[in-house]
Amino acid sequence: MAAISLQTETMAEEVKLFGTWASVFSRRIEVALKLKGVQFEYIEENLSNKSPALLKYNPVHKKIPVLVHNGKPVAESLVILEYIDETWKHNPILPTDPYEKAMARFWAKYMDDKLLPAAIEVAMSKGEEQKGVIEEIQKQLKTLESELKEKKFFGGESLGFVDIAANTIVWLVVAQEALGMEILTEEKFPVLHGWYQRLVDDAVFKECMPPRERHLSFVKVRFGSSTPSK
Repeated sequence: MAAISLQTETMAEEVKLFGTWASVFSRRIEVALKLKGVQFEYIEENLSNKSPALLKYNPVHKKIPVLVHNGKPVAESLVILEYIDETWKHNPILPTDPYEKAMARFWAKYMDDKLLPAAIEVAMSKGEEQKGVIEEIQKQLKTLESELKEKKFFGGESLGFVDIAANTIVWLVVAQEALGMEILTEEKFPVLHGWYQRLVDDAVFKECMPPRERHLSFVKVRFGSSTPSK
């Protein structure tokens, strides 16, 4: 009976997600909504010709993703993830313990403040410069591996807030394949590589990943002028 009530409540709500297919940020929101079983309308944006709706709902940053829930917009992916978790309480993605919740926020922010800029830099750099950036990003990956330890996921036994934010690593793996680099390998990072494999094998996460060949082509076109380094 509870399941029927939950489904009716979810279907009655208006939920829209403005995003782009290759964005790590909007894909995070898709994962969270689907983990929660929330039905939503996805609106693909053209960032070179942004829609009036996107500019209306996010007039400050004019960026995706934007979640619109019953006419009210929420922007910024980590903020949206917390909003989703607080609005739809079932299948929580954040811990209830205040300290564990604070740590989840810390590591999610680490993904955006440290790992993501380094991943972009490594894709855009060349030659000796790229080698130096690869060394730096591998230090960051080693830090994440130390945090993961023997856990199945960063969130414990199931996907959580940090795992969703760490979809940046999946994009990094696509980039290393597309551009012929060696960054995250099973030999160098056995723990993190095992986590990565469990993540991409998860049914919900897999459903929210971009089509692989299209994604590889996209990375090659955008960053393919870089010189591969190993």
